[in-house]
Amino acid sequence: MSDLLDAGERLGRDELAALQLERLRATLRHVYEHVPFYRQSFDKAGVRPEDCGSLADLARFPFTVKADLREQYPFGMFAVDQSEIRRLHASSGTTGRPTVVGYTERDLDTWADVVARSLRAAGARPGHTVHVAYGYGLFTGGLGAHYGAERLGCTVIPASGGMTARQVQLIQDLRPEIIMITPSYMLTLLDEFERQGVDPRGTSLKVGVFGAEPWTEEMRREIEERFAIDAVDIYGLSEVMGPGVAQECVETKDGLHIWEDHFYPEIVDPITGEVLPDGAEGELVFTSLTKEAMPVVRYRTRDLTRLLPGTARVFRRMEKVTGRSDDMVILRGVNLFPTQIEEIVLRTPAVAPHFQLRLTKEGRLDALTVRAEARPDASPEQRADAARTIAAAVKDGIGVSVAVEVVDPETLERSVGKIKRIVDLRREH
Repeated sequence: MSDLLDAGERLGRDELAALQLERLRATLRHVYEHVPFYRQSFDKAGVRPEDCGSLADLARFPFTVKADLREQYPFGMFAVDQSEIRRLHASSGTTGRPTVVGYTERDLDTWADVVARSLRAAGARPGHTVHVAYGYGLFTGGLGAHYGAERLGCTVIPASGGMTARQVQLIQDLRPEIIMITPSYMLTLLDEFERQGVDPRGTSLKVGVFGAEPWTEEMRREIEERFAIDAVDIYGLSEVMGPGVAQECVETKDGLHIWEDHFYPEIVDPITGEVLPDGAEGELVFTSLTKEAMPVVRYRTRDLTRLLPGTARVFRRMEKVTGRSDDMVILRGVNLFPTQIEEIVLRTPAVAPHFQLRLTKEGRLDALTVRAEARPDASPEQRADAARTIAAAVKDGIGVSVAVEVVDPETLERSVGKIKRIVDLRREH
């Protein structure tokens, strides 16, 4: 294995810490000198770049949140001249102004390197063919995966999302070993394989690299069993880089190793912002260490996880993201995450892994309906049993009463990217 590791992966913890501090201090100086937002933010907090004498001192610096990026739209967060920008990406902007991210030539090199490292950790090797079904365009997933796979020495099928029947045909004809895709769209592909009468366990695929949305261990087991592949997690977000910030190693599948030589992680209390020790669950915060065009300092991801020691690599691991602090539903005083419902749906016979949560008002009280798709062969009696089973499991496991509707197959809206798990209709009532 050691001959497959790059120089960063061979560092000891002390060497890594020294490199992190050197890069952190350079990043703080870079943003203070070139980004008015950060200069004002640091000055308001009473800190300057030279106040960072240790990694622990980072906690003295203020957070960056998505609203800050939106307020600086489009180029206010950039730390280099526009002439040095080689590519722009942007978020979807579905909840407001999009956030625009820029990359210098060196940033694009770094990004390709960390995605190549991620793919190697996932089990990909030079000469493999990689089917990229993440969306291309302003979303970072498709192009981020594409250039990383090429950097590793792989052949890339730039399938993007959509045209599901054609994707199945391409996988059969071009015989890729690796697929990079959102877990929800992989389940859509699975349905299409079965609809075409093709055994999904008989494909050339060996590894699925899944990202862009939280997914559970139950979903991993279902995908691995029904496709006969290894399913591993990749993590990233546009504001920090794109895919390739952290990766699960195929030999351990025990959480995602964060590429800490490029991205410095912290876990904070989502309410107080206090830094929590490794092992405690909280909100993941990232500071970029090597980005030129748009470095971020203490960016609050809203993703909930915890940091653990490294296993297959020297870098610390983050547990699978269990949910987002801004995706949490508070239903009659009980905190609930879509992933909790997903675990219940996946272990319930007669229903498929496709579900949606609909929030409504009943009088003055919030109400939640779980809508899950039936499997094609489920009888009316099995559907009714499944609805009762899900409602009872939510009540017993989470402590709240919900309505459950088991709907016909393919009734719920499919997405080629991130699936919309929550439909909030409360304002309409």
